[in-house]
Amino acid sequence: MTYSVSAVVPVYNEVGSLPQLHRELAAVIPSGDRGEIIYIDDGSDDGSGPALREIADSDSRVKVLTFYRNYGKAAALAAGFKTARGEVVVTLDSDLQDNPAEIPALIAKLMEGWDLVTGWKKVRHDPLSKRWPSKFFNFVVRLMTGVNIHDSNCGLKVYRSELAKSLEIYGGLHRYIPALSQYKGFRVTEKVVEHRPRLHGRTKYGRARYFHGLMDLLTVLFLGRYFQRPLHFFGLAGLIISGTGMAISLYLAINWFRGIWIGNRPLLFLGMLLIIVGVQLVSIGLVAEMFVQRRHQEMDLIKSVYSAGGVQPVAREESLP
Repeated sequence: MTYSVSAVVPVYNEVGSLPQLHRELAAVIPSGDRGEIIYIDDGSDDGSGPALREIADSDSRVKVLTFYRNYGKAAALAAGFKTARGEVVVTLDSDLQDNPAEIPALIAKLMEGWDLVTGWKKVRHDPLSKRWPSKFFNFVVRLMTGVNIHDSNCGLKVYRSELAKSLEIYGGLHRYIPALSQYKGFRVTEKVVEHRPRLHGRTKYGRARYFHGLMDLLTVLFLGRYFQRPLHFFGLAGLIISGTGMAISLYLAINWFRGIWIGNRPLLFLGMLLIIVGVQLVSIGLVAEMFVQRRHQEMDLIKSVYSAGGVQPVAREESLP
């Protein structure tokens, strides 16, 4: 390899997987200054933090970012992207279901001219209760975003550094990194990768992720299609909602001229609410999304950075007001 590589690995309560994961990862990440491995301890309480610090003591390529509490995968990835120094950034999950041996082939695919290569777990070793919802989720994402990726949420991905640094992800937006990347104008493709059965721990995803995923998909669609021209979205919503309210008000006004009393009719208040409140509710929600995306600074979540040289405190001047 003639380029530098940064591996970014979010960790949350995966102490049983860490020794094997690091052995496999260390075998494919370049040595010396051309390689680094960044583990993000996302508020683990099972001993993962001390285990990661032991790994850092034995490998000078390793940095451990420690969060104050569990902030989620998107925040961990964002912090890792901000810290990474490599020309190529690799991400993978810490549960051993992603095979680090796939990384060289993914990087070779990236060097064909792509900006992001995401893994496709074509054959999955998960129970049906996870496989079928995942297939449906990915079908909906392809349909709604127009990005032809079969496994949008695969943790195993390789990025060019400029793409990784440009991503602004929070909440559950890590599920839609291929769509966000393509909306930014980057070239995105996929490659079939091995998916291994879980050996340690348990899955961190519950049923609530489906609702959250739907809300995040709406956010992605808005940010991707209307972030540079929000008036196109707000204008359409305003015309539909306010137009309905105006139609109701016009109907009542005509009746009033005909001598029909409308002051005590519920329909009058419905028309007023549609005109005044409807657009405001939609606007407040989406403007808030825009504000959060712009103001979110993931490094504020990090308590310390640990490497072979010891603990390095994080400067607090970047804190949000």
